[in-house]
Amino acid sequence: MEERIVKKIILGISIILSGFMLAACGSVDNLSKDTSNSSGSKAKTQLTGQTNTDYYQGVIENGRYQTSKSRGVSVSQESNQFNIKGFENGLLDISKKEFSTKKYIFQEGQYLSTSTVENWLGRQSKSNPTGLNPVKSKSTNPNTRNPIYLSQIDEQDFMTQSGKSLRLSGMTIGLGINSVDYYKKTAYGPTYETDISDAQVKKQGKAIANQVIKRLRQRRSLKNIPIIIALYKQASDDSLVGGNFFAYSMNDDGETKVAKWDKINQKNYVFPLQSDKKGPSQNDADSFDNFKSEIQGFFPNLSGVTAQAQYTDGSLSGMNISITTQFYSQTEIISFTQYIQNAAQRYLPANAPIDITVSSTEGIQSFLSRKQNEKKFSAHIFNSY
Repeated sequence: MEERIVKKIILGISIILSGFMLAACGSVDNLSKDTSNSSGSKAKTQLTGQTNTDYYQGVIENGRYQTSKSRGVSVSQESNQFNIKGFENGLLDISKKEFSTKKYIFQEGQYLSTSTVENWLGRQSKSNPTGLNPVKSKSTNPNTRNPIYLSQIDEQDFMTQSGKSLRLSGMTIGLGINSVDYYKKTAYGPTYETDISDAQVKKQGKAIANQVIKRLRQRRSLKNIPIIIALYKQASDDSLVGGNFFAYSMNDDGETKVAKWDKINQKNYVFPLQSDKKGPSQNDADSFDNFKSEIQGFFPNLSGVTAQAQYTDGSLSGMNISITTQFYSQTEIISFTQYIQNAAQRYLPANAPIDITVSSTEGIQSFLSRKQNEKKFSAHIFNSY
């Protein structure tokens, strides 16, 4: 079997902008943290500042933004980039439910190192006793082998400020669970697939979560802080949308086992809908079709108009529209963006946040956005010099 050819879709900046954005409006007074650096002295810590309460302030230490110690580590290189962005952005939304942006300061994960995450994502074996995935079975049959369940781990830390000090006051851990496990029977042979049922995704995800919370509590600095564990079902590599979170738990100080799971009802769709598939709202699908027809009718030089729509509890909670053009003139781009701005307000669903990215083979040409419950779209046109 030949290697799968994954469809390449321009993500643009719409997905990125819908998630975490550091507010670069200047730093506040210098702070000290409750940890010391290798020299024994307190690290010089600053905050990024905050444009509005939609976003967390971030931590700058010794003049540099604190990047994650393990970000991007996964079982294999992700072929579906929608999974990565959906995982990161969705995890941040869950964190905001429990850790208010008004009270807490965001810090990229600093407690799980790259080597720790790599070991946890590996299969359990004599050489890797901490592996959270099952031991490798002798069988290579898709239906009888032990698949890789856990594919991604992401850590988010939340600090609180007391005077001029910062201390760790909460943590969120996201666990990405495969819905399909891809594998090879021989090193350079064809790729095979093991489908993982929804029931197994939930069962394995919750079992792994209990192991993770137990391990975290064994660390002195993590014994007595609230820890969120969130479970994400990854979409297949050839999916045109990312996966979705399906459950999370808030574990209070000292809890070493998940006592309660809160269900998350999310589904993702691609517009225009395929004729054999039904979305949660035909009105939303029709609204997008009307918008698409409108702009294509007046500007025929379009290579594609698609949207990713996310529904939470049956209601539209966000839409990212990608428009690919063949425009080269700056005046064409300006006119088209202005026309989109008007058409979007007339045709697209109201009340939900919507991002629209206009791009060509040469890059992003313009970007439009509307927040939840706003009526008008803001627009930015990228000048080419």
